Amino acid sequence: MAKKIDILLIDDDPDFVAVTRLVLEEAGYRVRTALRGQAGLDLARQKKPDLIILDIIMPDQDGFMVCEALKSDPKLRHVPVMMLTSFAERVSETSLALRQGMMLEAEDYVDKPVRPPELLRRIEKLLARLK
Repeated sequence: MAKKIDILLIDDDPDFVAVTRLVLEEAGYRVRTALRGQAGLDLARQKKPDLIILDIIMPDQDGFMVCEALKSDPKLRHVPVMMLTSFAERVSETSLALRQGMMLEAEDYVDKPVRPPELLRRIEKLLARLK
């Protein structure tokens, strides 16, 4: 039997987390969740997921800070990070371009809302790089 893929979803919106968790679990993934950046970092260090889906705008640590911490950790830097956020709706184009330049270490960036088939396609693409 193949190992079940572990995905860590870090997002401060409990409704988004609940819906996305259902979509991912129905697709056969094991999903762990955190509603804050630091909690997500702690869980990542403890469980070492295969993929991390990370929101940008969160109250304690934004996704850029969390991504930087993940990519600085020798045990986690290989884990693909997908930034999944509605960030673009909240800032100007110029500010978004600057922030995107800061997150070059994330392997993918997806705008919310994202349709489940597209989210699953992007996840499969990232996981294929690990094989």
